[in-house]
Amino acid sequence: MIEFEIIKKSKKSRARLGILKTPHGVIQTPTLVAVGTQATVKTLTSEEIPDTKTQMVISNTYHLHLKPGEEVIQHAGGIHKFSNFKTPAMTDSGGFQVFSLGFGRDHGVGKILKEKTDETIQEDKQPQNIKITEDGVYFKSYINGDSIFLGPKESIKIQEKIGADIIFAFDECTSPIADYNYTARSLEKTKKWAKICIESKKSNQALFGIVQGGKFKDLRIESSKFTSSLPFDGYGIGGEFGDEKKTMTEMLSWTIPILDEKKPRHLLGIGHPDDILPIIQEGVDTFDCIVPTHYARHGVAFTSEGKLNLKKAEFIKDTTPLDKTCTCSTCENYSRSYISHLLKAQEITGLRLITFHNLYWFHTYIESLREKIMNDEI
Repeated sequence: MIEFEIIKKSKKSRARLGILKTPHGVIQTPTLVAVGTQATVKTLTSEEIPDTKTQMVISNTYHLHLKPGEEVIQHAGGIHKFSNFKTPAMTDSGGFQVFSLGFGRDHGVGKILKEKTDETIQEDKQPQNIKITEDGVYFKSYINGDSIFLGPKESIKIQEKIGADIIFAFDECTSPIADYNYTARSLEKTKKWAKICIESKKSNQALFGIVQGGKFKDLRIESSKFTSSLPFDGYGIGGEFGDEKKTMTEMLSWTIPILDEKKPRHLLGIGHPDDILPIIQEGVDTFDCIVPTHYARHGVAFTSEGKLNLKKAEFIKDTTPLDKTCTCSTCENYSRSYISHLLKAQEITGLRLITFHNLYWFHTYIESLREKIMNDEI
């Protein structure tokens, strides 16, 4: 199980400082949770993860179910022994894949709509590649084409075998182009599945319920009240977040005041640098995002000067570090020139160096925000 203690509330916003105690370590919140989809933070060893200031990782239930299989991880003694994770760990429920492998893939959209469209998903519409039912979701394995069923009971059973400190209830993450009727019906399934998840869980892992409801205020409020009424150990805030960043913070303002303030709040799948301050000010405690690692694998470093694409020719003779203000091992030991060379030579060490830096840079920024909360500056 977990323990959560609020140690400071800001006088200027809903931001707060907390201590989250888990069986595998103590976490200072707010913080970014690094994405370790397949029980690894891509390009880094498990020993390196804490050196980036990462305090927690989140792995993917759906993908770990496909390979290596939860039985393999359980046989190894759980995800911490299997992967040698040195930090606490979460597993999501597979609910995001209902969106990403469904309507997200069909329409090429993410959780925040980049371009407005007249296209809508109406009630009773089904994605092309998965089937959503009242009891769960049928996927098709990308490994061998087999049909895979994932519902609330199945998700909890898989997550229990994986053995992370925190697990999530199974839900449907809806698309930003889903209409009101579709979203309302989806929410009813998520509510039904939440109760089944609670009833199904046999382990001592912490279980977080997930707030859905899309961009619709009444549905978000309804979901927040319902989820808060159940005996969850914390909350995930999921689903789509409208068509602009302002909408996202507005949706958080509808949701967070309703949730039990004594329990931690996790925002699923959000964490660009310009997202971090607004979501922390709304009272988010933890959040996960692929941005630091995903951008690194495309040769992009985050710095105090902005994003740097190290694949550009201008960096090949630049002997300065990625960021002169950064104290990570990449910046202390390697130049932009060398990293640019590694990328051009297609050496994976370049991806590893940028990944390490990006995570360290994100966490250093969040450390500064925690200090500002302590001083009532945000």
